[in-house]
Order: sequence, then structure tokens, then C-alpha cells
Amino acid sequence: MELRHLRYFIAVAEELNFTRAARKVGIGQPPLSNQIRDLENEIGAALFRRLSNGAELTEAGRAFLPEAQAILFQAEQAKQSAVRAARGQSGRLRVGFTSSAVFNPVVPAIVNAFREKYAAVELGLEEAPTTQLLERLDGEELDAVFIRPGSGDKLQARCQLLAEDPMVIVLPTRHPLSEAQTLRLDALAGESFVLFPREAGAGFFDDIIAACRRAGFEPQLGQPAPQITSIASLIAVGLGVSIVPAEMMKINVPGVRYIAIEGEAPAARLTLATRRDERSPTVRNFIAQAIAMQRNSTGNDQLAE
Repeated sequence: MELRHLRYFIAVAEELNFTRAARKVGIGQPPLSNQIRDLENEIGAALFRRLSNGAELTEAGRAFLPEAQAILFQAEQAKQSAVRAARGQSGRLRVGFTSSAVFNPVVPAIVNAFREKYAAVELGLEEAPTTQLLERLDGEELDAVFIRPGSGDKLQARCQLLAEDPMVIVLPTRHPLSEAQTLRLDALAGESFVLFPREAGAGFFDDIIAACRRAGFEPQLGQPAPQITSIASLIAVGLGVSIVPAEMMKINVPGVRYIAIEGEAPAARLTLATRRDERSPTVRNFIAQAIAMQRNSTGNDQLAE
């Protein structure tokens, strides 16, 4: 039994006339009659009573009709499901992000635009440090990750550069320099630095250290922060100073002051990383959405291989 047999049967059942049904399905009346007869022979029961002016369903035909309609409906649903999957319009997407990434407006903009455009895709979001995100991406536990790589990092992933956020100095409000409008980095020489652990993002960590060295001093590492979003809270209680992406100023912590860096300043790169051999249409759609949003926000497209 083939799907075309079911379509022919349903057409005759709806029209109760072989000639009209033949026109409806686009074949001749004799071939249609032969197809229905083949179907009846396979089932082992007559589905229609042939009348002089048309046809009527037999008891077997009436029982067969709703089942045939359900099978065709399920077949169409299966076809549409396959088409949606092939186009990346369904399925699941697992996205990771660093704690600081979501403070850049391009990240929520990408996620929200993707959810609106591909509402049938199940979207999962997870937060972790850059190192863990890259490990989970390589292990196929995540499909795409928003990370803060260092300028010297050589990543195995396919990376789409989304933004380069300026860095700012963070001081406690009672610090003697907290009233300054701008500061050179060398003003922090001799201060105790509050930074996130290097293993959470070695490249980004090293960029901060390198910037201090270019300014002529070796930063003194003090109290480590569990993650970058905790730095301001530790500085507020007087545990040191730091350098963070300017987007972190959105964390409104009483007792700290954010100050622009005068002269050469490090930048915090925000990147979307995916596997180089990724073939999922859903992931490719997410990458395309990220590129579109990045173009809209910066007016250019930068792909770091």
C-alpha cells in the first residue's frame, strides 16, 4: 500500500464520483479506478459500491477513511518536520556564555532575535568560564559559546568576533585617585590587583597583565575573584583595584568608581565560538544571526579563523 493509493481513495470518498475524483488528483478516470481496485484487492474488501451515477462507501470504506486520512496527515507532518530540521527551524541549541558576556548588548540581542525567528528551536543557556566553555564545545556538550579570548589565543574553534569592549579601571571610592576622570595604567603600580583566576580564561587574564607591563610595572596579584562579575564587590570592601571591560559598569555596586584609562588601554574581545566542522543547520542559523547583529551594531564583519 502506497501513499498515492490513500490519496486516490480519499479523493473518491470525498467526491463520491470517480470522474470528479480523477480530475481532482490529476489522473485519468480509468487509471484511478484501477488504483482503487488494486487497493481493494490488497485490503481484501470492497471500499466502494459502484453506482450508475457515482459511488458510495461500503462499511469497510467508512472504517478505512479516517485511518487513511490520519496516515496522510502524519506523513505530511513527518515531511514538514524533516524540512524544518533541514532548515534549522527545529531541534535544540545549547549556548554557553561567560559571566561578563551578557553585559554587552549584542549578546542578548542575538539570543532574542534567534528565539523570535526560530521559536520552535529549544534553546538552552549555560554560564561558565571561557576555558570550561571551550572544553564543553569541543566535547559537543555545547553548540555555541560567547567567550572572552585573549588577543594571543590560538583557538581551534571557528570564532566570530562580535565586539572589542574598552577596559576601565575599578577603584574603591575611598581610594585617593577615585575622583580622577581618567588615569594612566601606571597609576596602579604598587596596588594589589583583584582578578579572576587565570585558569578561567588564560588569554584574557594575560592581556591584562601584559597591559600593565607595557605601562612599566608588574601588577601585584591579591585576592582572586571567583568570577569577573564578583570583582567590583571585592573592591568595594577595599581588597584592591582592577581592570575590567567597560560593560561591567552596568553592575551597580556601591563603593566603587569606574575610571577611563588614559593612553594605551587593553580591550576585551567578545567572540562567538563554534566547532569548525559544525554541520548543524540550527547552529549555522545562529552564526548567521550573530553575524547579522554584529554588522548592525558595528557596520563590519570580522571573522577570526
